[in-house]
Parts: sequence; structure tokens; C-alpha cells
Amino acid sequence: MAQGVPPPPSVPAGPAKMIATANSFTPVSAQPTPKGRKSKHALRKAAAAAAAASHANGQQSQTSSKNNTPRPSSTPQGGRDERVPPSSASGGIPDPSPLYLARAFAPPATLADPRRILVILDLNGTLLFRPTRKQPTQFVERPHARRFLAYCLDSFHLAVWSSARPENVQHMLAQLLTSEQRQRCVVIWGRDRFGLSQDDYDSRVQCYKRLSAMWNHPDVRASHPHASRGGRWDQSNTVLVDDSPEKGRSEPHNILPIPEFSGLENEQVDVLPQVHDYLNTLCYQADISRYMHQNPFTLDPNYQLRPPPSQEA
Repeated sequence: MAQGVPPPPSVPAGPAKMIATANSFTPVSAQPTPKGRKSKHALRKAAAAAAAASHANGQQSQTSSKNNTPRPSSTPQGGRDERVPPSSASGGIPDPSPLYLARAFAPPATLADPRRILVILDLNGTLLFRPTRKQPTQFVERPHARRFLAYCLDSFHLAVWSSARPENVQHMLAQLLTSEQRQRCVVIWGRDRFGLSQDDYDSRVQCYKRLSAMWNHPDVRASHPHASRGGRWDQSNTVLVDDSPEKGRSEPHNILPIPEFSGLENEQVDVLPQVHDYLNTLCYQADISRYMHQNPFTLDPNYQLRPPPSQEA
């Protein structure tokens, strides 16, 4: 195994190392599963079964989703007003489609070689934290944030999507990325990309990142390496990294949820290096949603980041 490349997740040889070079990926040690294609009849049958199961789970609450995704929190945090559901004018509260669920519930399969997937990153609460609203341009960075972003730019197709206002998104990125790095992002989206009504835009409303909105955008479609041959971004090759699982409600098996970052004193374990290792594994998946459905991301509380070889005794 090349020096500096983290070991496979199932190998307890030692902690993984952060890397920032293209095409340096962690091999997946899981055995490949059959890649057979389902018939249309079987797909429809699986979709109906998935929808029925999800609907049954949702009967416990009038507002619960088909996949039993948590609802927006009704408890105010930090002295701020509670988040409210979006109005129907903003699209309301989304649920995953039966077809999406049917595809995500199929068995995963491993690729022989890694590929450059689409990684969509959140900002506030994921990569940095704003201690006070009185200083809107002052942020505290999550440990390893800049190195993690550089790694994503070198290894994947990187998009940024935040529910913050566009001007605040620019302030955050100005601290994290150089001008050249920002230009390399597929897209940089803010609050104006959620399809919110004006009232919802100006309110503390729960935002939902419908990945189909990004997949169907011309700039994003053109960024696919095989766009000229019909290649598209979809649930098989996209992952959303966010501190709010609720935001990924419409594609629940494409969101990699991480703990909200609320300051250095509250960061008890290295988070982004573990996200790094998981993304490396996703590069070897034929369908990311299938793998994440069966193997959701979890933090290891005992994880330790080994220093680079040059710094080791």
C-alpha cells in the first residue's frame, strides 16, 4: 500500500491519514455483490414495497416522512426562534420518491477502480462556526477544514450548498478557500437556491436540499466527466455532507450527516478525517445510495489521527 494512503476501514492496522492528492483512495475490502440488472417489473414491485413500508412507518405521526426521517426541531437553540416548516409555496416538506427508495434498497456493488464522485458540502455547522451574529464575517474553522477542502477539490467534483444568504456564503468561503480554489468548485449555492418564497427566505424556515435541483442544473450537468455521452449526476454518484440530516430528507441515503460544529471546545474527536476515509470508500461504490443505506456513516469516538511520517518520532 502506498505511503500516506489510509488502510481499508476493516483493517485495524492503525488510524487513517489525511491525504490531499488526486486519485489517492482507500480500497474497499468488502466483497463485491452481483451487479445484475433488475427488470422493470421487479423495480416497480420493489418501489411499491418500499413505499408501503415507508408509509407504514410514517403512520405514527401526521408529519413524519416515508422513510421516518426526523422532523425539524421544535426546540429553540441559542436563544433563536425555532425553525418552522416551509410553506407550500416553497415546496413544503419533501419525501423520497418510491423509485429513489427502490433503487437505494437494492444490494450494493463494488467497483474495481475508484471514480471521482460529486461531493456537496455544507458550510456553517459543518466546516465552520459563527460565534456571534453581531460579527457576521468572523468564523471559527473546524479542525482540518482547509486541508479537507483541498483534498475534496483534488479528488472529487466539489459543490458548495449552504442555507446562508449568498453574501454570507462568500464571507465563509473567503476564509476557507483561495480565489483559484473557489473557481474550481462546480457551483457555489446559497439560500437563493432553495426555491423559497420571499416570506420563507426572510424567515427561520427549515431548508431542504433537494439533490434533484442540483443534478438538473445545466452547470452541474455539464460538470459530469461523461456528460457528452449522456453521463449524469444522480443518487449513484453523489454524497451530501451536512450537519443537519433533515436537510437531506428527499434523498436520505445520499446524506453523510456529521455532528454540528459549535466551537473548538466542543470538538471531542476528529470529524473531517473520518469523513475523508468514508468518502474514499464511496469512490469504489457502483451506487452510493445503496452502500450508504446498508453502511451509514458513523463516528469512531476512539479515532486518532496519526501525524505525517515526517513528524513521527
